[in-house]
Amino acid sequence: MLLIFSGLCSIVSCQRLVPGAPYKINTNDKGVLKALLHGTYSFNNQTNDAFLFKPSAIEKADRQIVKGLKYILEVDLSRTVCRKNGHRDPDLANCKFQPDGLLQQVLPSTVTEVWTIPWLHFMKTTYFSCSPSDQPSTSP
Repeated sequence: MLLIFSGLCSIVSCQRLVPGAPYKINTNDKGVLKALLHGTYSFNNQTNDAFLFKPSAIEKADRQIVKGLKYILEVDLSRTVCRKNGHRDPDLANCKFQPDGLLQQVLPSTVTEVWTIPWLHFMKTTYFSCSPSDQPSTSP
């Protein structure tokens, strides 16, 4: 049985998992994308910016099994051309990113934690940390 298990480890990426500890998952995982969308809506609801932001890159994704699942995401958020006013629940997929210029803004390495209890249809953003990019964007 050990031979079968070690053969399986060479086929799939085996990690040494510690019960209850976060572990890396694919950034295209369905749960990651759902948690990211929820975290982005939470961010947009808490900012005073006139424009909506949406993810421009997912740098890292971890999942932790707790009472439900906790997703720990490191993403880049970028300002879109969609204005906040008048959008109740905008479809961010239809919002294009700001072109190069004064209104363009990227919040790199934004850390988001989203807790979900799927069997209760519960999802909550529990932590958000971001900072504006150090370099102001300029047009060439």
